[in-house]
Amino acid sequence: MSIALQTRPPVLQARREESHQSMTETADFKSSFLQTMRDRGFVHQITHPAELDEAASGGIVTGYIGFDATAPSLHVGSLIQIMLLRRLQQAGHRPIVLMGGATTKVGDPTGKDESRKLLSEADIQANIASIRTVFEKFLTFGDGPTDAVMVDNDEWLSKMGYIDFLREFGVHFTVNRMLAFDSVKLRLEREQPMTFLEFNYMLMQSVDFLELNRRFGTSLQMGGSDQWGNILNGVELIRRVDQKPAFGLTTPLLSTASGAKMGKTMGGAVWLNADMRSPYDYWQFWRNTEDADVGKFLRLFTDLPLDEIARLESLPGAGINDAKKVLADEATRMLHGEEAAKAAREAATQAFEKGALSDDLPTIEIAAADLTEGIMLAALAVDAGLSSSRGEARRLAQGGGLRVNDVQEMDGMKLITQADVVGGVIKLSQGKKKIVLVRPV
Repeated sequence: MSIALQTRPPVLQARREESHQSMTETADFKSSFLQTMRDRGFVHQITHPAELDEAASGGIVTGYIGFDATAPSLHVGSLIQIMLLRRLQQAGHRPIVLMGGATTKVGDPTGKDESRKLLSEADIQANIASIRTVFEKFLTFGDGPTDAVMVDNDEWLSKMGYIDFLREFGVHFTVNRMLAFDSVKLRLEREQPMTFLEFNYMLMQSVDFLELNRRFGTSLQMGGSDQWGNILNGVELIRRVDQKPAFGLTTPLLSTASGAKMGKTMGGAVWLNADMRSPYDYWQFWRNTEDADVGKFLRLFTDLPLDEIARLESLPGAGINDAKKVLADEATRMLHGEEAAKAAREAATQAFEKGALSDDLPTIEIAAADLTEGIMLAALAVDAGLSSSRGEARRLAQGGGLRVNDVQEMDGMKLITQADVVGGVIKLSQGKKKIVLVRPV
């Protein structure tokens, strides 16, 4: 017997979502997992909060988050989800990292105005192998009851024939409901095309939850609040088709106090893999946190006790800078290790407080011959990752934001030559917060 997932009137849906949120804000949870989620600011919405709290109090809950392999590394925007899995494991539950070997071939349309670039099978598998190294820093993998597991949805989705997929799962979804979800509705309202390939993504995500429930007893799917509709689909599919408990939990979409998207900088994405973002640059990213975000980021992205975080965020005056250094130390240590964190902090201290250079500062190499005719400063700033375009670099220079060997240079068209090499390098700075050494070879 097929059961269609009926569309709710928008007002009823909104009321239902509000009830989830209001319950989580005031609930006196029994489980340490949900208590931690609430106290550290991870919770935006929960389906069936009382049931989930009971399940997390009485046994091991297996929960998962899906990650598509669209690049060789995840970036800081994904870190809140990685920390969710870490908190789940710390509370004595089992995290599953679901890699989207199959869904990456389709591309999640959520929050996008155009289709993602389609990757080859080889590229996707290479990306998954590279991304796994990051998760191993945050989770304990193994065969134990609470050890993390990484699986690839290509194991089941790519083995399903199209007609079989439609007959088994397509009957449980209505087009009316699918059109009502923000991932589809907002794209259509902006008159941006959505391919039929992308339209299938939410079905595939729901089937993932069902499959993980059948294989591993997974009862919890987590994700960002933009995934709420997709998560609801999976929860209801399991509850209606297999009559088993299933839950969803979403985190707030994270932005900085000034409204910027989390993880984006002038130089591009803040990648988590060390070969795409050096430990020093990673440390510096957290050191440059806005004052108003320090407490929030300490709660979300470190394991420090809440009372210590309360002390740090309440430091008066310039003391907030000490709290930022603690945030940078803790976040960098968790991802790159103790030695890398110490080296990054020491390099920053030498560069910014003592005016000295360190081998741990980020360095790029250029051909020495290129300095004979000279390299435009704006072009060099782009190569160094201090700006995303030459035009942006010129505007940065005009605003006094670029320095060459600690001297402010307001002309982005200025040619940098061999005469600018001091001690074998050119010290290129963005304001007083970011330094890159340019080494001719």
